[in-house]
Amino acid sequence: MFSTLQDKFHRDRSDRDLTLPQPTAPALAATSFFEYLVVVSLGKKRGQGTYEPQITYQFPKLANMGRSQREEEEKSLKAILLFCFPEGVNWAPLTEYPSETFSFVLTEVDGSRRNGYCRRLLPRGKGARAPEAYCIISRVACFGLFSKIFDEVEKRRQISMAMIYPFMQSLREAPFPAPGNTVTIKSFIPESGTEIISLTRPLDSWLEHVDFRTLFRCLTNEEVLKVFASTVLERRIIFMAEELSTLSQVLHAVAALLYPFTWQHTFISIVPSVLIDVVMAPTPYLLGVQRNKLDDVIDQSDVSVCVCVLCLAEQNNVYMSIGDESTILPEKLQEELLQALCCRRDNSTSEELNKVVSEAFLSFFVKTVGHFSSHVKGSSGRQPGVFQKKSFCKASEHKASQHFVKRFVQTQMFDIFIQEVERRPTQEGFFHKKIAEYQESKKKEKAKRGEGACDVNVGVFRQNNLICHMLLKTTGID
Repeated sequence: MFSTLQDKFHRDRSDRDLTLPQPTAPALAATSFFEYLVVVSLGKKRGQGTYEPQITYQFPKLANMGRSQREEEEKSLKAILLFCFPEGVNWAPLTEYPSETFSFVLTEVDGSRRNGYCRRLLPRGKGARAPEAYCIISRVACFGLFSKIFDEVEKRRQISMAMIYPFMQSLREAPFPAPGNTVTIKSFIPESGTEIISLTRPLDSWLEHVDFRTLFRCLTNEEVLKVFASTVLERRIIFMAEELSTLSQVLHAVAALLYPFTWQHTFISIVPSVLIDVVMAPTPYLLGVQRNKLDDVIDQSDVSVCVCVLCLAEQNNVYMSIGDESTILPEKLQEELLQALCCRRDNSTSEELNKVVSEAFLSFFVKTVGHFSSHVKGSSGRQPGVFQKKSFCKASEHKASQHFVKRFVQTQMFDIFIQEVERRPTQEGFFHKKIAEYQESKKKEKAKRGEGACDVNVGVFRQNNLICHMLLKTTGID
């Protein structure tokens, strides 16, 4: 992604010394809320009818950083401008503009990731004016929490830009709460006095960046399963929508369906216009592209035969697909997934929906690959284990699952997962807990069937014994 970004910058901008963002040490520990906040405004180019995004506010200032870190962050900031206004330079002053919140991911060259949270809105004023964007860069993935932070930032911005600083300073000094915990921030607002803001982190930390409501508002249950099937086989998938918030929420939701596995390839929830050529990449990707770029996407000959393209919020969502998506997952498990997804209620809260959806797909992985630990051999003490792929595939609970498992073990997400298992065979987590619960339920079910068979055998024995006794008595032998 960043190599393409670099090429585009060199072609489209006069700043020829611009290079790629390199990995930098975060300003604070990874347990802090954020690294910095920027406000990005659209400034009109002199003598031209186009607009250019520019940073008009930043906290903390780069002057508070070391020289090398400041230089690298300056490069990162230039990249961030693209994601705050991915549409490019074709803007016009507006009198109305609905506020929207979205997120993106900055992947560094060492593979580490930072999250960008952005809220775009029309600034306070009269007459037609260009929108502006608030962007927070953080090592933390928690969309709901940062949406609430943006509410507070936006409220203070309406009073004065200077009101943002004390709030963000208090937030920066506060420790990031553990899952399920709450942190309180005190902030003074003129005419309102001191306000106490409570920020609570969700209990399920692996779902705190996700809200499945948008995904199921845009796609049917059957379409979600087709997307899931394509994703687990690490295919190239493009999502298209008008709203940036729809794109970012759907892509993060799709990635969350893979838990406990992690998408290892290109992930761009919102593709800037100058990076649209990324759709031609030969490697797997999850991309979010605005609807007005549809012609640019389908004009690529390779895309038309090898990529799944979904136009969201339309009657027929699947625009292009390979065609085998409904046959990838084992049929019985597909039916179980559909039944589980049908249990969700239309009026359910985000937490309730997350629970229903996440448990359904987690159960799928428990039943298909949950026996992996039995096939890691030779692990003892500090010595890593060795995964026995062949025996693992053969040991699938149902023969119908073997075909899927043989394909899934070839993916990079499974390979990375099993490498970690080989290094730490005795690790425990939520996935391992669910596997143990499932295996225990299977043991009880098997024992119950055994007891039933035993009762039948005892009954047959008694009946046969009675018949023999009657025969002996009849013949006079008894």
